[in-house]
Amino acid sequence: MPAPKKTARRALLVTSAVVSSLALAAPVSYAAPKPSPSTTPSATPPANMSTVGGERLGQPGTQVNLAGGVPVLPKDLTARSWVVADAESGDVLAAHNAHWRLPPASTMKMLFADTVLPRFPKATKHKVVPSDLADIGSGSSLVGIKEGETYSVHDLWLGVFLRSGNDAVHVLSKMNGGIDKTVKEMNEHAEELQALDTNAVSPDGYDAPRQVSSAYDLTLIARSGLQKKDFREYCSTVTAKFPGQTTKNKKGKSVRESFEIQNTNRLLAGDSDVPVYQGIAGVKNGNTTNAGATFTGVAERGGKVLLVTVMNPEKSEHNEVYKETARLFDWGFQAAGKVQPVGELVAPRSATQASAQPGANDAGEAGGAGDAEKSSKPAVGASAAGGSSGMGTALGIAGGLLVLLAAGAFLINRRWPLPDLVRRRGRS
Repeated sequence: MPAPKKTARRALLVTSAVVSSLALAAPVSYAAPKPSPSTTPSATPPANMSTVGGERLGQPGTQVNLAGGVPVLPKDLTARSWVVADAESGDVLAAHNAHWRLPPASTMKMLFADTVLPRFPKATKHKVVPSDLADIGSGSSLVGIKEGETYSVHDLWLGVFLRSGNDAVHVLSKMNGGIDKTVKEMNEHAEELQALDTNAVSPDGYDAPRQVSSAYDLTLIARSGLQKKDFREYCSTVTAKFPGQTTKNKKGKSVRESFEIQNTNRLLAGDSDVPVYQGIAGVKNGNTTNAGATFTGVAERGGKVLLVTVMNPEKSEHNEVYKETARLFDWGFQAAGKVQPVGELVAPRSATQASAQPGANDAGEAGGAGDAEKSSKPAVGASAAGGSSGMGTALGIAGGLLVLLAAGAFLINRRWPLPDLVRRRGRS
């Protein structure tokens, strides 16, 4: 079903400043030590956590500035860690153990996608060989890729985002030069984004020693991914057709059927006990033995775009991670414009060195990625080729980056824009 053509656009203030390159060497904040070899997190957050984004974000417990007119936080939150942030300004409205390093499960695929998506045109074809599917973890989520079959890169990314297919991740990683090379590039990209809590060991988020991230980092990574048109399209697609296996029909002719896949993000696709969340547009969920349930979502309502990450709710109720995310979204939309932030989502390292001239970030790409969008034209919505039924419109946002240097430190204008953010509307 084609996406509606209506778009909503908002103009952001574009400011520039002349900066001194010498001051760029001054650190803004410090990361915690590298993660320990354990895959099982401690029962309580460490006292020494990263302060990237602000001192309060490095403190254990809930951080929020409650004042007159600010709604109270939901009382029934059981997640080990969570973050509510304004996706456009980068303001962290509230957080709980924001920098606690925890197993990320398949939310790590956001970093994989943000790193690898620009490498291959979506029409590129690849014939799967046995080595492409080697070393996939036992019990992994799979989209159903078959050896000897040919898939487009577009097909493979649908498998990654909708079904969280580790088989699709491994095929794309092998196309990218192998698992080790891909993981190395993911970690380099995480460092570029200043996602310094994150250490990738596998590209798919499967439980592994030292594979960790944090609610802060996952929010940061999602914000980076959402700068990319293809990322926004895939993460907001609800259903799509996926190529099946080639067989012979009664006449002996080779035919290839397709089957429908649905996004496992319950706030996007809905479930028996979780309705589709108004304004939801992605991004990625995960669930493993060590990580529990994890989720990062983006939603738009009333002109505000929020990111919420929730990691490992202690409550074992069905779909609890989505229920807690929805409550935090509700709070965030009520609190936006009223609550004073407790920190910020920092810009990528390269953004601090970029030109502050108006239009310098028109491409909307984070970290120097090669998938730059050449104009501010609206995205094509959430429908994907091959039968996607995702619906969406484009939210066009223009803006610029301000870099101010003073007293040997730098301040970044937090209005790092999300161009043409696809937002989901309720289905008919």
